[in-house]
Amino acid sequence: MTLRDISVNTLAGEPSSLADDDLDGKTLLVVNVASKCGLTPQYAGLEELHERYADRGFAVVGFPCNQFGGQEPGSAEQIAEFCSTTYGVTFPMFEKIEVNGPGRHPIYTELTAVPDASGEAGDIQWNFEKFLVGPDGAVLGRFRPRTPPDAAELVAAIEASLPAS
Repeated sequence: MTLRDISVNTLAGEPSSLADDDLDGKTLLVVNVASKCGLTPQYAGLEELHERYADRGFAVVGFPCNQFGGQEPGSAEQIAEFCSTTYGVTFPMFEKIEVNGPGRHPIYTELTAVPDASGEAGDIQWNFEKFLVGPDGAVLGRFRPRTPPDAAELVAAIEASLPAS
């Protein structure tokens, strides 16, 4: 079983996984997101990345999380409305989950085992931590919350990992 096979529900509550029809074979940028965070404006850059590379086999996927300062208190409907109306988000959003601690979702159990560029693995530091996942489900990179979506190192990693067309 790979990271892509782990069950998770969509924001609408439908059973899914990172291997569903819309995401299968794509490079993914997995991000824990929040609506009331100082980093929330990153939604705009994430949507830009999603649109820019969608036709080349790439997708951003968001996992709302309320573990950091209670910055994602809303219901699934409120989260969907906020993302759509405020940032025009079209990338797939999944159910609100925990990314740290005893209730950590199994997807994040796998992701947090991967070190960042400085060699540090472990707990998610804050909202908007990013993981680049290759088409085969291998985690290719970890980018900490303050790395903006348009950071040169992130864009280069995405471009290098896009599926061959």
